Amino acid sequence: MDRRKALQRTGLLAGATAIMPSLLSLFQSCKTENRLDWQPAFLKEKEAKTISTLVDMILPRTETPGALDVKADMFIDKVFAETYDITGQKNIRAEIATFNADCKKTFGAIFTDLNEADRTKVLQEAEATTEKFNPGIWGVSIGEQKPIGFYRSLKSMAIWAYFTSEEIGKKGLSYDPIPGNYDPCKPLSEVVNRWSL
Repeated sequence: MDRRKALQRTGLLAGATAIMPSLLSLFQSCKTENRLDWQPAFLKEKEAKTISTLVDMILPRTETPGALDVKADMFIDKVFAETYDITGQKNIRAEIATFNADCKKTFGAIFTDLNEADRTKVLQEAEATTEKFNPGIWGVSIGEQKPIGFYRSLKSMAIWAYFTSEEIGKKGLSYDPIPGNYDPCKPLSEVVNRWSL
């Protein structure tokens, strides 16, 4: 199975080109929501807490904002609600339930109820044992893509949501909406961050 089929099976990024304007509008709608008043559009309470805790562990707040600061979890919930079909939604619910069941079997509690040390062990195990995305050229995967599973899909979505958020685009990455002179020979040491524009 190639990467595109694997992603479509879980509903992740299916038809991304066609729905990109919709995804950008989802980002805008997340910006206006207050975290205290947030009611998930798709996820049930335990599922939402699992996603929020996971994205916070993957991209915690440091000297820069974390995933929760840019509302990546709210965005992911809206993606599930507004872009996944019924089969994709059923699959994601089953994958979250399986993830929590594995945590309970190994550590005695679901992911959100674990202490930080055990949560870190869960993520280290998932990082070591789950498939990674194959490298690609021009959006086409090289070789046969094995199914990547829940953790890797969610991590990819969280990173994508984080780096495409307005706050990170303007404050975490280099941002120049009206670019100046083109400098093709700038030394790499002078390039501080990746560019959002």
